[in-house]
Amino acid sequence: MSVTQQALTAGHATMARPARRGWFGGVTGAEHIWAIAFALPYVAVFFAFVVYPICYGIYLGDQPELYAELFSDPRYLTAVINTLLYVGIGVNVKMFLAFLLSGFFMRKRWWVKALLVLYILPWATPALPAYMSIHWFVNGQWGMLNNLLYYIFGIDGPVYLNDHWMGLACNIGAYIWKNMPFWTIILLAGRMAIPQELYEAAAVDGATGIRRFLHVTYPLMANLYFVCILLDTVFALGDFNATYFVSGGGPAMQTEVLATLGFRYAFTVQLPRLGVATVMSALPVLIPLVVILMRKLRPSEGQL
Repeated sequence: MSVTQQALTAGHATMARPARRGWFGGVTGAEHIWAIAFALPYVAVFFAFVVYPICYGIYLGDQPELYAELFSDPRYLTAVINTLLYVGIGVNVKMFLAFLLSGFFMRKRWWVKALLVLYILPWATPALPAYMSIHWFVNGQWGMLNNLLYYIFGIDGPVYLNDHWMGLACNIGAYIWKNMPFWTIILLAGRMAIPQELYEAAAVDGATGIRRFLHVTYPLMANLYFVCILLDTVFALGDFNATYFVSGGGPAMQTEVLATLGFRYAFTVQLPRLGVATVMSALPVLIPLVVILMRKLRPSEGQL
């Protein structure tokens, strides 16, 4: 090998090994000090409102006898079943309807855009008045729903919130109604990101609406849809507002979910450690969901 070839080979080897950057990306001197100064408030907030509450919660709920007491309470089993139904039905029904409505709002007509603005209003409304309006809407004595049934059909409606399954259905329905516009907008943005050339090419090939959906929309939206399912599952596991403000956990704590049951234990019964243990019992489900979510958020080709 000639000297020139050796020099070229050494040069390529040197270029193949990029210089390793430091912790601050090469920032030194005064810029280094300013970088630390600007980062410190965010680090302090993160430790104060994220790390410390988590560590303190683990400290409160680290006693095995708490979980023995918790698992022997029949209200806990009821809350677990309610939570599974609340999350399973609420998340999947909401995402399915949001996906369908995102296709409807893709229409390029002025009245569709105006309807979209009205459709977003429940999500834009603060949670307390939104859920309280649902509570009074389904109230068995003074509620608007039973009044409408009486004036239109001449019948007296049931007392919805005095029944376990009707109360749970009201909680799930309120949760879907309140949060579905947000996920519809997310899925609508995903649909709008699909290049129109793909639909035009599919139309040239003779693909109908269903075939275009199966071979263009579905493959490109599948990853986004799955990520939305995972995110909303995490949110639904910790949702407190719908159950607390619509049914109040009644009748006789039969519609409680884990979030509201933990609140009852901690603040109503004055057993904060048991309340923390109630919430911590959801971690075996929550942690794998977060791990899968982090893996799905890795960038990939061919999917949104």
